[in-house]
Amino acid sequence: MLRFAVRSLSKAPTTFTNITAAKMSSDTNSYKFESLAVSSPKEHVLHVEFNREKQLNSMTAAMWSDMITCFNQAAKDADVRSIILSGRGRVFTAGLDLMQAAQTLQPAGDKDVARRAFELKQFIELAQNSCTVIEKCPKPVLVAIHGACIGGGMDVITACDIRLCTEDAYFSIKEIDVGLAADMGTLQRMPKIIGNEGLVRELAYTARKMGSAEAKECGLVNKVFSDKDKLMEGAIELASMIASKSPVAVQSTKVNMNYARDHSVAEGLEYMVKIVA
Repeated sequence: MLRFAVRSLSKAPTTFTNITAAKMSSDTNSYKFESLAVSSPKEHVLHVEFNREKQLNSMTAAMWSDMITCFNQAAKDADVRSIILSGRGRVFTAGLDLMQAAQTLQPAGDKDVARRAFELKQFIELAQNSCTVIEKCPKPVLVAIHGACIGGGMDVITACDIRLCTEDAYFSIKEIDVGLAADMGTLQRMPKIIGNEGLVRELAYTARKMGSAEAKECGLVNKVFSDKDKLMEGAIELASMIASKSPVAVQSTKVNMNYARDHSVAEGLEYMVKIVA
């Protein structure tokens, strides 16, 4: 089994790092970001927090860039074996910062329609990549949600491995209320997580709030905690337990589960044979 795990790791995507070769360190000084706060509450556990508390952790292009850099860095950091993602302040995130988005995408008088469309494409791709980088990170990512999780927040949490929340948490695919379709991953990932496309369609078409009890019942979240303090205690405990396991085996498992989710059973089994051979 060890031979399998080592080979699986060495032949997985390039985001993998040689865990046994690098020296372990708990230093997080290299994780410096404008919109994220990064710490290490336990050995081998990285805690990433949305850090735009006054703006309700609303998302901007700068935050997306920070997320991409942070999770790519964590993917290569041999000291990191599991990651917790949470938000500072009153809520997890209020979703897209509409004011900054409007300023960023405001049409310039000297640009034609095609050039404006190309800029919009780049903006959406940046947003999508900020979520996809979480999914592609070989380290398991646990997200701890309290208060509101709106719009882009749904895209973020559905890219994570494990979702935990407080009793007061609520979830909303809010884009429909501002004349948009969710375009960062919720519509693609959430049906596969909860196995109920009809419910996802209802939430996406109506933008209604889904409370923590319903989120637990439908399988969106693994566990519900009474308050944020208990939530973070539970998240750190679970992340620490994962970090205590073989990082080679854990990361190999994540890579194979992600592949299996998007392929048939036969293709998933064949993939495992190919990366071992």
